[in-house]
Amino acid sequence: MTDMETIEAYLNRKHAELRLLNDCLRRPLTLPYPRSVTEVINHKFQLTAALRSEHELYEWSATETAWSQEGRCSGGPFEFKYDYQRADLDVRGPSFYAIGDKAEYETIYTASGMAAISTLLFASANVIREADIFVLPGSYGETLELIAGHTRHLRLFTLPVKEATARYSRPQILLLDSCITASAFEGALRCIEPKFELLIFDTTCFAGSSGRIRRVLRWARNYSIPVVMVRSHTKLDSLGAEYGRLGSAVFVPPDKNDRSSSLSKFEKLKAETRDAVRLFGNAALPAHFPPYVGRPSYRALTNRRVAAILRNGRRSALHFASALRAEVNFAHGLYLTLDSAQPLDERTARAAASQISNDLRREGFPIRHAGSFGFDFAATEWFQHSTTKRYSVRFAVADLPTGLWDDLSRAVASWWATHGVMYGSARGQMESLR
Repeated sequence: MTDMETIEAYLNRKHAELRLLNDCLRRPLTLPYPRSVTEVINHKFQLTAALRSEHELYEWSATETAWSQEGRCSGGPFEFKYDYQRADLDVRGPSFYAIGDKAEYETIYTASGMAAISTLLFASANVIREADIFVLPGSYGETLELIAGHTRHLRLFTLPVKEATARYSRPQILLLDSCITASAFEGALRCIEPKFELLIFDTTCFAGSSGRIRRVLRWARNYSIPVVMVRSHTKLDSLGAEYGRLGSAVFVPPDKNDRSSSLSKFEKLKAETRDAVRLFGNAALPAHFPPYVGRPSYRALTNRRVAAILRNGRRSALHFASALRAEVNFAHGLYLTLDSAQPLDERTARAAASQISNDLRREGFPIRHAGSFGFDFAATEWFQHSTTKRYSVRFAVADLPTGLWDDLSRAVASWWATHGVMYGSARGQMESLR
């Protein structure tokens, strides 16, 4: 593969990211040019902490009860207006998405990605009394747990989309999750004449400017399906710095030419969701909006970050697919999973994720045991497939120079080939003692 990024090009790009963060400070710090990946990571998190601290220092009057403020408070390009406990939080500012200036949509911000989807699903009970909700194999486990355990008006089905179009008489909702496999995602968009009343699209694993998001919106528009995009902004939207817990539900109505009863229901769903955010206390915190969103260089740098992660993910996928038992075909390309010939359980998967990270860090690689993705370092964590229930180790791809990433991928493959089977054996030994 020829799409290589040198360490020099990487450091130049990262210096631009650090400058973007530093320029958001009222009192910018002296910012040295980074000399290593470690310095990049440390400087980024230090600047992020400085931004959060400065927000608290200068926005001290933005209290939870809004007793001391007149008009709007602000955070970077965002302006906030609210009353008691942010129950009526109104946010004005740039979008995290790049879906076209002509797109018609309205955003409700929440305290996290799970807050966005849980509030939406609970609110739907007042709009759609009973419905079948279809999810594809591999959808996010906590979302499925939420639906199965707490949304009694929704009957959950896990199956390919093409099988969901003519079987059932109740209203139908499609939940399309960005963490499914590439083949399942493409299969959903090949569905002809879908009959869904609503599409819920969890975009968390796709960049805000992803072409896949625009494809889904075009597909839904072609069939006059209203869309609600739910998202955690803690992942890809904060330059890998985990600026704060933040989520959103973006309501995209059907085509203007289709002013049917479905649009009336959609407007009601939006109102019910906003009310549910108030009642559940799920409103976003102004301090958690990254102040660098909307700056001229933000979108370009974010796109280059995600492109580097996807490039590194493709390189690892090619290597792991031939050398290891691994799932490499996720639609998002942000992580892969490592499987053992002898099945793991949660305990052994946790132990393996921690040990591989610790061992390779001691060898000098930028890798951490961390339960997320999209960082400037590689991350390992235990993982359970929501459909098969098998446990594995998730290996989250990092934004690193190509040569270093290739070395790290080889080190991971070598470690797993040597040690991975030991954790499956450990599970078997524990079960034999019970």
